[in-house]
Amino acid sequence: MPLSPTPYLVASLAPLFWSGNFILGRALNETIPPIALSFWRWTLALLIVLPLALPRLRGQWGLVGRHWAALAALAVLGVTNFNTFVYLGLQTTTATNAVLLVSITPVLIAVFSFVLLRQPIGAGQAGGILLSLAGVAVIVARGDLQALAALRLNGGDLWVLGAVASWALYSVCLRWRPVGLDPLAFLAVTMVLGLVPLLPLYLWELGLGIGFEVDAVSLGAIGYVALFPSILAYVIWNRAVAQLGANRTGQLLHLMPAFGSLLAMPLLGERMHGFHVAGICLIAVGIALAARSPPQGATSREVHPAHAGAGPQGRASKRRKLPATPAGDERGSL
Repeated sequence: MPLSPTPYLVASLAPLFWSGNFILGRALNETIPPIALSFWRWTLALLIVLPLALPRLRGQWGLVGRHWAALAALAVLGVTNFNTFVYLGLQTTTATNAVLLVSITPVLIAVFSFVLLRQPIGAGQAGGILLSLAGVAVIVARGDLQALAALRLNGGDLWVLGAVASWALYSVCLRWRPVGLDPLAFLAVTMVLGLVPLLPLYLWELGLGIGFEVDAVSLGAIGYVALFPSILAYVIWNRAVAQLGANRTGQLLHLMPAFGSLLAMPLLGERMHGFHVAGICLIAVGIALAARSPPQGATSREVHPAHAGAGPQGRASKRRKLPATPAGDERGSL
């Protein structure tokens, strides 16, 4: 049965915010060092979230302690690795290459879902992925598909590929997110754990004499990436994965080239062309096709949507029946 379009519309805000993150990361690649941008992004985001998350963490420290390994893995994949790798990549690669590489994330999510969860890929989902990839290719190649053959990978592209693989694993491994852990508490804990490896890396960067000037531009950029791509996008994405599944949610990352083109018009003075419209239409049709395909039976535990939403009303709703966990199989640790 096809799902309501509302979760998809809300979930689309995450790639919109991340598209702005990519534009800023590329525009400020000579202004703010990559590790510094990642460190201060998550530090400020943590300071914003912590007052709201601490009351929710009361009584849940035991749950956090029992699942510390899963939380640490998710923190490294989603907080430490993804954004740091992206900012490192945007130092030397073009925005075109970065967007194209990030757009293969849905394919990797589907592959990792099959390998780790034995979750098959339906014909509708596969067709939707291919159709959306075609739309991405149209936008990236600016309507000239032969231009794709001229794309070359460099060191920055390899960093972005690492970010893509890390995010795909993060999305699939959200299946092992502790059931019952409040969403804001989960976000705060992963931020703290993700900052642990970032701190020595930032100190190492400072030791090399690489810093940045604190001014309105740098503060505004850090403020944006802390609030929108870090807090709001992660809350939206985690909830979408719980509601729609990793494969369907990952399909929405194909929107990033479309959003990037739309944002580039007012921010960078670029114009809308026919290939933008054609690519956006292909992406939209591909997402709709994947959304209408029946979900494939997963053999692993589902995260109930109620656990992704705040408040006791969500947790009191009816839960899906979960298959029995074999003895000795600790799903909370990776």
